[in-house]
Amino acid sequence: MKHFNVFVVGAGAMGSGIAQICAQWGHRVQITDAYDDALTKALENIKWSLGKMEEKGSLKETSADIFSRIRKSPGLTDAKESDIIVEAVYENLEVKRDIFKRLEEVCPEDTTFGTNTSSIPVTEIAAALKHPERVVGIHFFNPVHRMQLVEIIKGLLTDDRSVSIAGEFAVSIHKEPVVVKRDIAGFIVNRINGMAFLEALRLYEGGIATPDDIDKAMKLALGHPMGPFELMDLVGLDVVLNARMAIYNETRSPAHYPPAVLKKMVESGFLGRKTKKGFYNY
Repeated sequence: MKHFNVFVVGAGAMGSGIAQICAQWGHRVQITDAYDDALTKALENIKWSLGKMEEKGSLKETSADIFSRIRKSPGLTDAKESDIIVEAVYENLEVKRDIFKRLEEVCPEDTTFGTNTSSIPVTEIAAALKHPERVVGIHFFNPVHRMQLVEIIKGLLTDDRSVSIAGEFAVSIHKEPVVVKRDIAGFIVNRINGMAFLEALRLYEGGIATPDDIDKAMKLALGHPMGPFELMDLVGLDVVLNARMAIYNETRSPAHYPPAVLKKMVESGFLGRKTKKGFYNY
């Protein structure tokens, strides 16, 4: 199995999770963030997570050996020796474009540019680059170390080489890749699961049932490990809202427009687990 030099941009929950799983499977990882505090916190969380896994006997190496493969990077210039980039910053088109434009100045042309976007079409991110053919969607799911699926998204200009390398990379970290052959907002899982979110929100907004009872119904009847409200709280209500709006803006279908209750929660700062309050208290 090929070992990649991986450069992760963004040290939030997704970025730190991606860095950890890459190191677990033998890859050298550098991780960077615009905020040094976020980097420090990410490394602390990774070390804690690996320590817990070691206590349970679920690692093939010591947590210290795995952690030694992760290095904090002060900026994007260190990406010049990387085989693959995984950008995992928040969902903002201009921020993502700016990151890749800066990376294009320092990385060789054979570096694969992966974006972990969950809602912005890959084609739009790549459009600002001189070589948009090397930008490919590599969409992980939260929590990264547990979720097996990775969506590989082919943008309008993404070449077959980039898709192939992204798939090889996903397999190298013991993930199961699926290829999204046409670049649409929401891809596969968020396109389908997002409709379940919206319908659950409408049932709650209409006074039909409580979040707790809706979650219980979905878990007991359909075998889902988490109900829609629990999952939205885990993902982040702001992330859910942005993803739904991206699909609505692309389709202009009223079926994809998020109910007012979701917007009000986000405007109130109730974003789920990360703010200790969403549809549930934490």
